[in-house]
Amino acid sequence: MKTRTLGPYTVSAIGLGAMPLSFGGSVTPTLDEAVATVHAALDAGITYVDTADIYAPSWDSMGHNEEIVARALATWSGDRDAVVVGTKGGITRSQGEVWGRNGSLDYLRSAVEKSLRVLGVEAIDLYQWHRPDRHRTYAEGVEALATLRDEGKIKAIGVSNASVEELEVAAEVLGEGGLASVQNQFSPKYRNAPDAELAWCGERGIAFLPWAPLGGAGIGVQALAKDFPAIAEVSADRGVSPQQVVLAWHLAKGEHVIPIPGASRPGSILDSVKAVDLELTDDEFERIDHRPGW
Repeated sequence: MKTRTLGPYTVSAIGLGAMPLSFGGSVTPTLDEAVATVHAALDAGITYVDTADIYAPSWDSMGHNEEIVARALATWSGDRDAVVVGTKGGITRSQGEVWGRNGSLDYLRSAVEKSLRVLGVEAIDLYQWHRPDRHRTYAEGVEALATLRDEGKIKAIGVSNASVEELEVAAEVLGEGGLASVQNQFSPKYRNAPDAELAWCGERGIAFLPWAPLGGAGIGVQALAKDFPAIAEVSADRGVSPQQVVLAWHLAKGEHVIPIPGASRPGSILDSVKAVDLELTDDEFERIDHRPGW
């Protein structure tokens, strides 16, 4: 497995986005199926698993996805210490499926402590602020994460769904090397503002973790291939799946890019992993990189 740098860690060039195991997919797998999917990813060499406290079937089952990840790691025959788990907090979910955001220190501390219990660890490898809380300054939320790091509850800090301006604030608050990762939506189709954030991370050697790298739940790689014919063409020419082509394009965007494709069955993540060995030619990359209508 080829590797890349994620803050203080060296991880697989492709990670596993665990969300579809609990939430957002067309079909939610059983617990056994979900655990088997994580095991398949780990056995294939994936060493980064991405989850979040809100990935759950309902508001009153928050932590569901973290529980699956914890169970899979506890029952896996490999080296648990070689796997980096990233989780996220800062989005609230309450009775009646009322969603909100809370970036206060008190809330983030309570969220981190619950994630620690669910994951069964003393400190979280990578904790990411899931979405900005517009009721407070961005610096306040980042400072809360720094406090939790100083308390020993989290090892590395990341942010998600952040603009370049917010990334500048995070970098200033955390200091040199303090921001481990940025997780934003990014795919061949979703690239307007994200292109700037991708470049910002590349200039500073900060890991960029594209979420929905294959187009997102309910859209998928087939829709991307329709909008970007080059994806289908390269797939046919190389005899590989469209999702391998899309993930290879992500990897070619920079050494700091670590795509985290979601999967709800072993076959899907095993196909995605093969993208690490698919090197696009310059022509193939440029054809995919070209945005129709731009």
